[in-house]
Amino acid sequence: MTRIDFYTHAADKVQVACRLTLKAREQGLRVLIYTPDRSLAERIDKLLWTTPAIGFVPHCRADDRLAGVTPVIIGHAVEAPPHDEVLLNLRPETPPFFSRFQRVIEIIGHDAEDSEAGRSRYRFYRDRGYEIRHHKLGGDVPDQ
Repeated sequence: MTRIDFYTHAADKVQVACRLTLKAREQGLRVLIYTPDRSLAERIDKLLWTTPAIGFVPHCRADDRLAGVTPVIIGHAVEAPPHDEVLLNLRPETPPFFSRFQRVIEIIGHDAEDSEAGRSRYRFYRDRGYEIRHHKLGGDVPDQ
């Protein structure tokens, strides 16, 4: 069954997403970063070129011809995910294909709208019996 991790109180969701992606890659995991729009996908794409500051996270867009062999995929209009390891959801709604992944990461920021959307996704997963882990961010990025 899919493991769900909620990271709450994120000061900068995009920075947290990039750092969690780096941690997953350090563990040899493939990641799909699911964004709400092209603009955020482009922002994350640029940030991953410098995350970490002296390194690089190999990534491409979901519509790239190399998506099937690239460890990190960024997309906002994904219909058939190229792998099933880690889904990092940055959308306000629950992804329709989340259950095919081994792990789902949800990042919740400080604003009221984002918090309410996060609560809704939390209830959705909980009501279907998924194991949920909660990580409260204190300032930066967690160890997991």
